Amino acid sequence: MKTRITELLGIEHPIFQAAMSWASSNAPLIIAVSNAGGLGVLAAGPMRPEDFRRILKEIKNGTQRPYGVNIPLNGKHAQELLGISLQEKIPVMVASQGGPREHLARFRAAGTKWLHVVASVEHAQKAEAAGVDALVVDGAEAGGHPPPSEVGTIVLVRRVVKATKLPVVASGGVADGAGIAALLALGADAVQLGTRFIATPEASVHENYKRAVLAADIQDTCLVGPPSLPIRQLKNAFSQKYQSYERSGASSSELENIFNSSSLKKAALEGDVEWGKVEAGQSAGLVDDIVPAAELFRRLVRETEEARRRLASL
Repeated sequence: MKTRITELLGIEHPIFQAAMSWASSNAPLIIAVSNAGGLGVLAAGPMRPEDFRRILKEIKNGTQRPYGVNIPLNGKHAQELLGISLQEKIPVMVASQGGPREHLARFRAAGTKWLHVVASVEHAQKAEAAGVDALVVDGAEAGGHPPPSEVGTIVLVRRVVKATKLPVVASGGVADGAGIAALLALGADAVQLGTRFIATPEASVHENYKRAVLAADIQDTCLVGPPSLPIRQLKNAFSQKYQSYERSGASSSELENIFNSSSLKKAALEGDVEWGKVEAGQSAGLVDDIVPAAELFRRLVRETEEARRRLASL
């Protein structure tokens, strides 16, 4: 499958593994996906600069294929991480949560392709005007930080494809090849999967986290947190507490205190899936096994081809 994204990045298949804090803040998952012909994306957000530099070297030693790095531009260590990324001449930047304009010239000079994560048509058009190479469009089904508007992936991706001329990577609600084929049919040039890659041995989260994803059905996620930046996570004791206070009319400061009393780290590293933030998308309900990332990737390619052939036969 050749698309504008495969041509732009030099990858074999238009399939990305999403950046997921802690789950893909390691080398093995990124190496496995990139070596299989997709784009593995390192989640640099929760990493200390020294760890980031070390893991980049591990990735370079493990693959000669393109890989991506996600840096939230408003993060605590963003400037240091950006500096290291420039020094290491990473192939692909998948930036989020901030404006790209001030960074593009120096990264382009280093040969890096810049993809920007957006969750609205307005932000997509601003990123296009700034000069990014492509867009990653997150729909409401996605885990982590979906669009506050709660517009679903099918509608949002199609709207962005119509509103911009840039290649689009569609993200949210996909766990298999049928979903990949569906989003490619909308006009996307690649598809990104996050939650599905949590259920792999290479994902660096606690086994309890992976089992919680396996056990979840499609209705077992919810949005928690401030309306301007909610997170999608699996329903658990923490989400029930937050939502009960929200329904009872608790003040914004009370809700903020409850929200800050939990963390993704508590679930991802410590395995507390009741009181931690178990970030996952609605596609958790489509995940039913834990398989090595390379095997999973081959399955996704095969399923996508099967979906294409089925559509061609209709």
